Amino acid sequence: MLSRRSVFRCLLSLALLSSMVARAAAPQPPDIAARAYLLIDVTAGQVLAAKDADKPVEPASLTKLMTAYLVFDALKSGKLDLKQTLPVSENAWKMPGSRMFIDPKMKVPVEDLVKGMIVQSGNDATMALAEGVGGSAERFVEMMNRQAKALGMNATGYRNPEGLTEAGHITTARDLATLATRLMRDFPEYVKYYAIQRYRYPGTPAANDSNRNLLLFRDPSVDGLKTGHTDAAGYCLVATAHRPVAGLGEGPQGERRLLSVVLGASSESARASESQKLLNWGYTAWDVVRLSQPGAALVSPRVWKGRSPDVKLGKSEGVVVAVPAGQTGGIKTEVSRPDPLVAPLLKGQQLGMLRVKSATGEPLAEVPLTVLEAVEESGVLGRAWDALRLWIQ
Repeated sequence: MLSRRSVFRCLLSLALLSSMVARAAAPQPPDIAARAYLLIDVTAGQVLAAKDADKPVEPASLTKLMTAYLVFDALKSGKLDLKQTLPVSENAWKMPGSRMFIDPKMKVPVEDLVKGMIVQSGNDATMALAEGVGGSAERFVEMMNRQAKALGMNATGYRNPEGLTEAGHITTARDLATLATRLMRDFPEYVKYYAIQRYRYPGTPAANDSNRNLLLFRDPSVDGLKTGHTDAAGYCLVATAHRPVAGLGEGPQGERRLLSVVLGASSESARASESQKLLNWGYTAWDVVRLSQPGAALVSPRVWKGRSPDVKLGKSEGVVVAVPAGQTGGIKTEVSRPDPLVAPLLKGQQLGMLRVKSATGEPLAEVPLTVLEAVEESGVLGRAWDALRLWIQ
């Protein structure tokens, strides 16, 4: 018989083995010198690493991501035009902090104001845009808070368009990631402005032309997004990169995009280096595998009372999942969905969930599945026949 000491040693060995397996299934991120951070695989829709992602923080000039969201929405809807000019109010002119250096004698094209807000992080440009879209700064802040709620940013509260310290002006790393991801998804035609390295408006200081996102000058795969800094917030950066991955496909669908949120770093250089460290870790510690092509069905279950005998479930952009490096061959998938499925079923309707686990059984991802092609009701006889068959079953 085994002694108590031998049993204890066996149990300890099993516990250590289990711990090693768990660590293998979920790579541990590097030490990041920041108050909070979050790393998201945008292509796969998965969180890869996080620290204090739901802790309330000051957003500083990361606030301008929401200002840009509303400006881009106005451009897309036709309420605003890139070539139209906007006046510069006394309020915009007198904004403290980082500036584009515009004044009330100017009428500035919207496109230049957008560049001034993004590249130079100009508080004056931001206020001019906010007043142009909302009519007043107060009205624009109301729009910002409504949009935050619509995007599910329930821990965010805005008090101004530019990000200067103000009581109640707060967000979280998770909410910022939500906003940044939706900004890129909803307005792909405008996010190109975040990749601009240098810009200045004619007649303004030449020394004020550089984007504060140092990663744009260091890493060619980085194409955004926004920096922020106040004494209270520290140095912050929402960065995104896209790199080609063999096996994902050709062109844009073959690229993998990551998004990092680093908040409260100690310096401008530190926020860049810590963001770079996090992005590089995401690309090396995690692989991606494509489970379905864009527009292709992942599963096609049977449909009752429909004009089609089955329904195609998947994601319009295809299904990609991130897995620990070297473990792509052992992943396990299962689909849960209502049963029976009865027509009509609408295109885009969420109808099931794909759950992905590692070879060791660790949960990796949950992917909502939607109807790719609508299924209309069949005729009266078809519905009656299927109703009878369902009743017999």
